[in-house]
Amino acid sequence: MSTKIYFDHAATTPVRKEVLDTMLPYFTQSFGNPSSVYDIARKNKQVIDQAREQIAQGVGASPEEIFFTAGGTESDNWAIKGVIEANAKKGNHIITSTIEHHAVMHTCDYLESKGIEVTYLPVDEYGRVSPEDVRGAIKDNTVLITIMFANNEIGTLQPIKEIGAIAKEKGVLFHTDAVQAVGHIPIHVKDLNIDLLSMSGHKLYGPKGIGALYVRKGVKIKPILHGGAQERNRRAGTENVSGIVGFGKAMELAVKEMDTHNQKLIALRDQLIRGIAEKIDHVQLNGHPTERLPGSVNFTFEFIEGESLLLLLDMKGIFASSGSACTSGSLDPSHVLLAIGLPHEKAHGSLRITLGMENTAEEVEYLLEVLPPIVQRLREMSPLYEEYIKNQKR
Repeated sequence: MSTKIYFDHAATTPVRKEVLDTMLPYFTQSFGNPSSVYDIARKNKQVIDQAREQIAQGVGASPEEIFFTAGGTESDNWAIKGVIEANAKKGNHIITSTIEHHAVMHTCDYLESKGIEVTYLPVDEYGRVSPEDVRGAIKDNTVLITIMFANNEIGTLQPIKEIGAIAKEKGVLFHTDAVQAVGHIPIHVKDLNIDLLSMSGHKLYGPKGIGALYVRKGVKIKPILHGGAQERNRRAGTENVSGIVGFGKAMELAVKEMDTHNQKLIALRDQLIRGIAEKIDHVQLNGHPTERLPGSVNFTFEFIEGESLLLLLDMKGIFASSGSACTSGSLDPSHVLLAIGLPHEKAHGSLRITLGMENTAEEVEYLLEVLPPIVQRLREMSPLYEEYIKNQKR
């Protein structure tokens, strides 16, 4: 077994060989600009349309409702800013949650500075938004509800179908950041009453730097990038042909293999959850016990610092995280863990393991072998743990 074990697939995934092979010709052979009129340009326009069809099929949309972007962050920004600007006459109120990705949170912060009203809904101890809280937050000037599909840190799935039904009933647009969910769990935007959905290629074994935004036909949205007429005048800029082709292939493979892939991930995930619960005390599983992504696990270990835990795991050849890759290096505890009710001192001791298609039961067992002594070593260095032991002996 390799001593280099990657357990951080929520941060990014490796590009699959089949995806890379599909992309390679568009770097050196079929390199034409799709906006040009000659042969190699027209052919690239066609492959973009083929990829658009693959992406659309992956989420139950129509190809003309898929617009390519540079990734999930751009898609989130465009969905929120573009809808607010296009619907300014209707209102200036957004509903979101306290556990959104920073691409949504910081976009809402920015809009608040411009006079837009934002309601941040709380979540329960598992990180779930109450659909009735969504209903209760809707006002006459509400333009958009933006609630993520699956949380990137704790893996919790939101009640998207119920929220979508409420949004449709109230005539409010519904956007979901589905970056962590697309290609990993079944999604059908029409059945779920989703109006806008963000996605990213590098979370499903595709390339970085490519994403897409689903915009339901008829939704009013303004562009946030201005320039050429690409993407039907919605998103300016020369198309990333190789990235688009790779994203399309990655989506096709992900949907085709989803059931088999998820059966394996769930087995590994449950093996990991059981093993940690049996081998380590003072530990808490974060997120919903069942309504969670197949390969996502987040634990809090009392009396230790997550950063120290990651460094010692790295020395054992295990690559994991303590939360979102977007906040790596931050000294602040996870806003997600604080939102589900963890105190600051516990939130600092989190470990996120996100499993992928190449992980094995042997790798999970190796983690379960090296993790307990690492945790114990760190606790023996902790004044908080020392105080706890003293109190137990009294």
